[in-house]
Amino acid sequence: MIIDILTVIIFIFLSLAFVFGSLFVSGIIRPHKPNQLKNSVYECGEPPIGSGWLNYNMRFTLIALIFVIFDIEIAFIYPVAIVFKTWISQNLGAVALFEILFFIGILLIGLIYVWIKKDLEWAKDFQREGKEAIMSFAKKLPPKGRDV
Repeated sequence: MIIDILTVIIFIFLSLAFVFGSLFVSGIIRPHKPNQLKNSVYECGEPPIGSGWLNYNMRFTLIALIFVIFDIEIAFIYPVAIVFKTWISQNLGAVALFEILFFIGILLIGLIYVWIKKDLEWAKDFQREGKEAIMSFAKKLPPKGRDV
């Protein structure tokens, strides 16, 4: 028990020593000659054009996250599919099939939720949503002509 704990502690210590030792040694060895070109922004080998601050459509991130979430299911189903033949020989095929279907069902519920929220639609009606937000805000305001 103590040997196992000591092994983990030694491993953590050696890992940290390697990381910080590498950073320290590279800081001593590397040349430090800053100039304007080296301090400029690197943009695929081209000189930067315009500002780095731009309007970024968050839909790209949302669609990418949804893709990653639903694509990971293959990573979780693949091991079960590999051992499925072995499980059938052990009369556990129904259990494996139920597990796969249950997992896909959970993902299907997530997909339905995202679909209902209309997060999969690329072009949302922002004008309609903006009017609804303004109307709900206006309802919260006190009536005109009264001092509050």
